[in-house]
Amino acid sequence: MAVPETIAGIKVIDVDTHVVEPYDLWTSRVSTAKWGDKVPHVVWSEKRQEDIWLSGDRVLGAAAAPAQAGYRFPPPTYPPRLSDADPSTWRVEDRLRAMDDYGVHAQVLYPNVAGFGGGRFSDPKEAELNLLLIRAYNDWLTDYASAAPDRLIPVMGIPFWDLDLSIQEMARCRAAGHRGVIMSQEPEHYGQPKISDPHWDPMWAAAQEMGLPISFHIGGGDMSGWKMLAPGAGKVANYAAVSVTFNIAQSRCIASLIAGGVCHRFPDLDFISVESGVSWIPYLMHGMDWMWVESDVRSEHPEYDLLPSEYFKRQIYACFWFEHGPMLDATIETLGPDNLLYETDFPHPTSMSPGPASSAVAAKDFIRDRLGHLDDAVLRKLLHENATRVHGLG
Repeated sequence: MAVPETIAGIKVIDVDTHVVEPYDLWTSRVSTAKWGDKVPHVVWSEKRQEDIWLSGDRVLGAAAAPAQAGYRFPPPTYPPRLSDADPSTWRVEDRLRAMDDYGVHAQVLYPNVAGFGGGRFSDPKEAELNLLLIRAYNDWLTDYASAAPDRLIPVMGIPFWDLDLSIQEMARCRAAGHRGVIMSQEPEHYGQPKISDPHWDPMWAAAQEMGLPISFHIGGGDMSGWKMLAPGAGKVANYAAVSVTFNIAQSRCIASLIAGGVCHRFPDLDFISVESGVSWIPYLMHGMDWMWVESDVRSEHPEYDLLPSEYFKRQIYACFWFEHGPMLDATIETLGPDNLLYETDFPHPTSMSPGPASSAVAAKDFIRDRLGHLDDAVLRKLLHENATRVHGLG
């Protein structure tokens, strides 16, 4: 059984964290002389009483909303400016110190402004500009991660509306040290084919050849369901309820990859369901296996030589951060430990980040108090070995 001394010896890899993009990220890298105010930039909104990202007259989001860790109020309230947020949420040297304090060795880095699949930069009418914006973000992320390349792990965005450009960007960023690709799980929301469509096969093939896992982060598609409850229910109750539905909605993504034959066609390509939690996956696998057999899927697809649960165990991963106790234990027992990854979602709202308005504890304390009963070999897989394997960290 694991003991605190053994836990402390594991180099914990946090597979889902977010950078908070600096206000000058794009204006310092993309010509405003050519593109004007279409280049994403930050302004103070008197109406909203907060800094916001703008592209032309389009609001991309609140600039400091992702910088929630350590904030004095709980979500959905967030800092109005980055200067009101904990510096560890946006300044790399402070982030590294926070990682030390939390007991985290390395973090995988995801975006905010472009959306969790790059969808905000996908309008084909602005293809030239959007390509520049995606490349600028990827280059900035490369520079950001260079502060500690063994601890900060960049994951690239891609211009998914153009497969040739996407493959070129994958090769370019892989050479710069990026360890994965973030992709929308609902590209049809942006006018592209569904992820199960063979349209994407050239990109899957390239990712497989390059050894780059494909990450599907929750909220990377249609977000129109954000206002789920009736207005009288209250914005806080709505926030708490709808956030969980986005996690479970990842079941559609996983089912599409399996039933659409993507896993079958690309057996060496790994996929990651990011920030989705894991306790619902045993039901999904049990249910898919049942329907697979009862519907006789193989009569339609004799080439599918595995059950859905077997495809999942071969090449799909999922991440957890707050789950513990009987539900997590049962998930590990049912699925096995090889496809589960640990994250904190730093510095987002409801992340595993201690603060005056949060009940969260540092990763090292959560691991000791909530996961410390797990077998040492299992714990090492969850916290380090699985992430090392899927992201090719050597």
